[in-house]
Amino acid sequence: MKTTVFHPYHVAAGAKMVPFAGFEMPIQYPTGILEEHRIVRNKVGVFDVSHMGEFEISGPQSLDLVQVLTTNDASKLTPGKAQYSAMCRPTGNIIDDLIVYKLADDEFMLVVNGANVTKDFEWVMENAQQFENVEVKNVSDEVNLLAVQGPKSLEIIRALTSDHVENLAYYTFLQGSLADVPMIISRTGYTGEIGFELYFRGDYQIASRVVDALWSEGGKHGISWIGLGARDTLRLEKGYCLYGNDINESTNPIEAGLGWITKLSKSNFNGKSVIEQVKANGPKRLLVGFVMRTEKLIPRHGYEIIASGHHVGAVTSGNICPGLGTGIGLGYVGIEHSAPGTIIEISARGSWFPAMITKTPFV
Repeated sequence: MKTTVFHPYHVAAGAKMVPFAGFEMPIQYPTGILEEHRIVRNKVGVFDVSHMGEFEISGPQSLDLVQVLTTNDASKLTPGKAQYSAMCRPTGNIIDDLIVYKLADDEFMLVVNGANVTKDFEWVMENAQQFENVEVKNVSDEVNLLAVQGPKSLEIIRALTSDHVENLAYYTFLQGSLADVPMIISRTGYTGEIGFELYFRGDYQIASRVVDALWSEGGKHGISWIGLGARDTLRLEKGYCLYGNDINESTNPIEAGLGWITKLSKSNFNGKSVIEQVKANGPKRLLVGFVMRTEKLIPRHGYEIIASGHHVGAVTSGNICPGLGTGIGLGYVGIEHSAPGTIIEISARGSWFPAMITKTPFV
């Protein structure tokens, strides 16, 4: 089991550690998931997400490779900009969702889900074989990654760097430094709050300089470590997909509601022809959000979705929604049952519990 460079901080903070993506990671701290959730929504929290994968792609044909690999149009990127995207098989099914960073004219970084690093890198290398002038490096084990999220994050980060982070729009970044540590400071995150992701290299001594600076400046704002449990409730409130639950290699971007990052107008990319056909014919199912109409059930992954007494789908993600005080979830249902306002039931514990399909984000 791997550990991140921040592992001693999690242990010292009393975190409950669990296996995740090959790492021992903090799922929650003594304050509990709901309080951690509120800290990010109202103050500022720090997530250790160093388990994520990073691939560097460089060379004259780097853009060509990224275009074949990803569904979004990376030709629209300029240095300092990033985009949410996905990688698909030729079948049109999703290998992973990811962020594409354009570091320079012929240099990109792909940030992929930690559980998929090996699979994703093999796929990138397989596709890279068709290009002579491109170099790909898996630097996942070199890069540390902290996500500083919450309404106070800008004030804290701005105080710790001379770089003009206040000018960063959503999904832009700069290559600067914080606490005299060179890093990428990215205006991204997985919480729906204003926030920054900090990519930097270095051992525990280097990492400590960053953490100590964040806590020294953030102390007056109630800065706190946040675990993977609250990361899940935060992203679910905003209707963000989680790979392995809501999207996987049995789902395509159109049915998953990711048509907005699938640019069928660009030149060929993996799965394009199949995805075009799905869009033209219309998907048979859709990923939808739903809100429980009873407090007696918190929906969980795998629970059956019922409509008019018949099976119509399954829950892919579910949890309590701190912002609403009731259970919420995502799941795939047949297209005929996907309209907001549709009454459904969630099957669990031998009973059916009422719910209603709704638009996301939930809050």
